[in-house]
Amino acid sequence: MKKIGLLGGMSWESSLEYYRIINEAVKEKLGGSHSASSLMYSFDFHEIEDLQHRGEWEKLTDLMVDEAKNLKNAGAEFVVICTNTMHLMAPDIEAGTGLRVIHIAEATGDEILKRKVQKVLLLGTRFTMEGIFYRQKLEEKGIEVIIPAESDRQVVHDIIYNELILGDLNPESRRKYVEIINKAAAIGVTGVVLGCTEIPLLIKDEDVDIEVFDTTDIHARAAADFAIEG
Repeated sequence: MKKIGLLGGMSWESSLEYYRIINEAVKEKLGGSHSASSLMYSFDFHEIEDLQHRGEWEKLTDLMVDEAKNLKNAGAEFVVICTNTMHLMAPDIEAGTGLRVIHIAEATGDEILKRKVQKVLLLGTRFTMEGIFYRQKLEEKGIEVIIPAESDRQVVHDIIYNELILGDLNPESRRKYVEIINKAAAIGVTGVVLGCTEIPLLIKDEDVDIEVFDTTDIHARAAADFAIEG
């Protein structure tokens, strides 16, 4: 089994889910008392959030690459970034460490195709929804991607940073997310990508009538598969 290097703490609530799902997936595949061989560096998310909103992406890239190098030096054989937005730095981490990054959008795209969905709504931080680094990975697989209108993007973003990263699961916020998803469903969207690893804490399959792609679960299971099978 390969040793997984996890870049976590963005936020710790979703990193906890990664650890749980990866270990459950390894046990499901190998049985008995098996669990994952892994290392995690957990960032202080306050620092990350501050740099994101100040637009200091070069400094963020340096932080991510440096900690990925530390994971490699500690024995990690590949890297998992336990968040969607910071996959913006995935190419830099691969170049800086020589280690493969299991890309969350690649794994999600494969799952979308597996379920035969062709058009999805992408929800996440503004950086994820409005950037090309995530959408492009899905579009390269032939998947049509739409994002919410400007005002709805702000709602989605604010709920992530003001509530979800703090572990605050508000029923009214769930209602707002469902309303945004239903708007997309009404124009022919048949799947929603929960492209922030905190959103699955709030939105579940049963909340909407279209396919839900929980990127935390999909990504963590892809990491477990790669650790076992390579």
